[in-house]
Amino acid sequence: VLDGLDLEIPRGDIVALLGRSGSGKSTALRILAGLDRDYDGKVVIDGAPSVVFQDARLLPWRTVAANVLHGLNRVTVDRGEKASRVSRILDEVGLGGRGDAYPGQLSGGQAQRTSLARALVAEPELLLLDEPFGALDALTRRTMHKLLLRLWEHHGFGVLLVTHDVDEAVALADRVHVLDGGSVAHTETIDDPRGRGATAHHRRSLLDALGVEHTEEDYSI
Repeated sequence: VLDGLDLEIPRGDIVALLGRSGSGKSTALRILAGLDRDYDGKVVIDGAPSVVFQDARLLPWRTVAANVLHGLNRVTVDRGEKASRVSRILDEVGLGGRGDAYPGQLSGGQAQRTSLARALVAEPELLLLDEPFGALDALTRRTMHKLLLRLWEHHGFGVLLVTHDVDEAVALADRVHVLDGGSVAHTETIDDPRGRGATAHHRRSLLDALGVEHTEEDYSI
């Protein structure tokens, strides 16, 4: 699936992967996450990464706080510090009053906030995002973009975002890599103000790299 893929994600950078289905985006993320070990090559990560998927993947029989606590299973933290970390990260994602709720009581956006909190409670150097906002409505998705950027600015972790959405990639990332045939076919360095949608220049360039036919209306916003 991957062919000579070479990626560098410095701490404090947001890097996005775009590409058609089967281009290798999710495979690259799974390898970085340690979920797929059937590959030839070298992966070097400073510390253990954390992952957020499109599906929140919460344990329905556990409370929000207990689900977030699950994110500390792979790190060594004192018992007292665990409760403090869970409380702190729930406040940061806007769920400070929902720790005793169960996943079935949450909206889609709240479930993804819980998933994000579970990933960040371990204080990772690298956050891996696999279409984390793809199932959310447009307004909730925009809110989650702002939340992610706020958390990123505060904590300074590196981010790899896998997405199909050109606007999302440009709004959030410092660099956007377009994968084709398992390798980087195009790299776009984003110089737009972070958090805004794609300008005509970047949208046109990325759509061309993706091989997507487009008209002026597609990138005039």
